[in-house]
Amino acid sequence: MRTDRQLLNLVAAFVASASLLIAGCNNSPDAVPAAKTSVGTVIDDTVVTAKVKSALLSDAEIKSFDLKVDTHKGAVQLSGFVDNQAQVDRAIATTRTVEGVTDVENKIALKTGTATVGNKVDDGIITAKVKSTLLSDPNVKSLDINVTTRKGEVQLSGFVDSQTQIDQALALVKDVEGVARVDNELSIKK
Repeated sequence: MRTDRQLLNLVAAFVASASLLIAGCNNSPDAVPAAKTSVGTVIDDTVVTAKVKSALLSDAEIKSFDLKVDTHKGAVQLSGFVDNQAQVDRAIATTRTVEGVTDVENKIALKTGTATVGNKVDDGIITAKVKSTLLSDPNVKSLDINVTTRKGEVQLSGFVDSQTQIDQALALVKDVEGVARVDNELSIKK
């Protein structure tokens, strides 16, 4: 069993690590000076994201495995692919009920046609190639970008620092082998 001193040391180490991570993520040369985000806000956003994912997973009608959830200062961005508009509406309504959510951005796309097992395998390979391409560019904060692929259509979502990062990500992804189309659902941090 941990002592109070050990718990305090663990919390201090976590806060210090989170601070360094946040500081290191803001080193992009084209980053627009954004309002400072505190460690507390990052932790709060992580908690909100977890609560939203949990709420979506507990609703069988939403099929949330096809949805991505990102949170920035309480604003939640939902992205990915679902079968119908009713699932979009339900996902948004469910998200709005979660404590800590201040706004919901709908970036969800409707699936078109039926995907085969071959499509799903190909999409997994395309997603891996896209993520690798984004990771290789030091000017793109790729850890802030979600990549979802369906039948060669790549959806980029999440919160980034600037329009320059969005433009660079789009330029990189469109040249990845197998990408038929790129949907930009990225938002700039406020």
